[in-house]
Amino acid sequence: MNQLIECVPNFSEGRNPAIIKQITDVVESVKGVKLLNVDPGKATNRTVVTFVGTPDAVVEAAFRAVKKASEVIDMSKHKGEHPRFGATDVCPLVPVANITMEETIVHARKLAQRIGEELAIPVYCYEFAAQNEERRSLANCRSGEYEGLPAKLKDPNWKPDFGPTEFNAKAGATAVSARNFLIAYNVNLNTTSTRRANAVAFDVREAGRVLREGDPVTGKIVKDKSGEPVRVPGTLKKVRAIGWFIEEYGVAQISMNLTDITVTSIHKAFEAVCKSAEERGMRATGSELIGLIPLQAMLDAGKYFLRKQQRSTGVADEEIIKIAVKSMGLDELAPFNPKERIIEYQLESQEQLLREKSLVAFANETASESPAPGGGSISAYVGSLGAALAGMVANLSAHKRGWDEKWDEFSEWAEKAKVHQNWLLKLVDEDTLAFKQMMNAFGMPKSSDTEKVARAEAIQQATLNAISTPLSVMETAFESMEVIEAMATIGNPNSVSDAGVGALCARTAAQGAYFNVLINLGGLNDKEKVAQLKQHAEELLYKAELKEQEILKIVYEKID
Repeated sequence: MNQLIECVPNFSEGRNPAIIKQITDVVESVKGVKLLNVDPGKATNRTVVTFVGTPDAVVEAAFRAVKKASEVIDMSKHKGEHPRFGATDVCPLVPVANITMEETIVHARKLAQRIGEELAIPVYCYEFAAQNEERRSLANCRSGEYEGLPAKLKDPNWKPDFGPTEFNAKAGATAVSARNFLIAYNVNLNTTSTRRANAVAFDVREAGRVLREGDPVTGKIVKDKSGEPVRVPGTLKKVRAIGWFIEEYGVAQISMNLTDITVTSIHKAFEAVCKSAEERGMRATGSELIGLIPLQAMLDAGKYFLRKQQRSTGVADEEIIKIAVKSMGLDELAPFNPKERIIEYQLESQEQLLREKSLVAFANETASESPAPGGGSISAYVGSLGAALAGMVANLSAHKRGWDEKWDEFSEWAEKAKVHQNWLLKLVDEDTLAFKQMMNAFGMPKSSDTEKVARAEAIQQATLNAISTPLSVMETAFESMEVIEAMATIGNPNSVSDAGVGALCARTAAQGAYFNVLINLGGLNDKEKVAQLKQHAEELLYKAELKEQEILKIVYEKID
């Protein structure tokens, strides 16, 4: 798989769509890059752009964007609510897939050097790309903002990492970094007071507030033995926050950067703001996500709020995300479309997958003249229905009147069922893909000896894939029978027949996938491997058939 990095530059223009489009057009002009999101803010006069791609392509796209921004944005005329010091204010690179932070740092510094040398823009490297500890902090690098740049550039301690020390009045300076995934997240308050909002921000941000004697606002600052102000830390680690008033919305917000969501999640940040606001006589009315968010962060949030309601978390991702959106009021200021705001959804293939088709479309596709989807995909789909039935019984049991104390137990069973269901749905498409790989291998040229060898190797690899996919269907279908059996035994007795149908589906999936294993084993040259795979498949089928009979016995006993 390709290495992927994300770039999230912030440009100091949020009010003129024509200027913003000129910048995003040059991003999209680079092959190997996908523009994911453009999020302008009028009050901040700032636009957050998100794109992803292979490292070299992302570096090229970022360079072109910085160059274009320096041409179309004049910082000497810029005003906005957000701290800033350049036309391209910040340009962080974020490792996404198959790339380490150390490798990302190399690309970040390569980009910074190009910006400094080719565009004559002073560049400061921060976060992981920083070359000394003081510059790890973006706040330190950007201190004084645009207006303070002329003096800052003359200070030997703040010589740019790359580029000139001369003040670039039009473009300002740019901060480039390699960093972990950062979420820019704002919580709305039912107040117009920036001072009150800042009080909440100081409560929650890691840096907290300066300790004062007596009055917390006007009292004398308490200093330590070295003369430095003593700080009272906030409640949230890895969080930067300020309070501000957004005229566009007519409310004050807590504007936060969650710099490590494995330490402080989006829902933990929301809850902390809610608590602080309530203690200060205010209320959080909703929130606003800037840019994109990983799928897992939204799922974690939705599950958190479902658990607070003592509801099962083993439901569809769409339902979990909906709960997250409503619980945090992410749609208060504007509609929240998960397909546009969740990074994994943005990266999904534009080609419609089999598992995303309607029942009728899937059936018609199966019945067409094409040999795929065939029995392998159908076996996986039947197995997913069996796991889905197990999940349904678990969720009904978690919601059953009088069983309130059991909701957590059944929620765990529903989660297990969902894992099996989702994997089997993925295998629906994997089986068809394996078939296409086989056809492609057989279609390879075979004129020369070299081509014949390459073709033979490709056929053997494709054959192995065509065996491993139905084997995975068998394994997953059998594993799902653990949940099905549990639901037949301890689940809502009114749904025991559904558990029985789930068992029939799981066994059918195993049997059907077994046929696919057998028919493809004949094309594998490694006889020892053939014997191993056949034995494994036979054992799985035997166990699935035996487990089906055990489950059906429970079902019949309860129905009778």
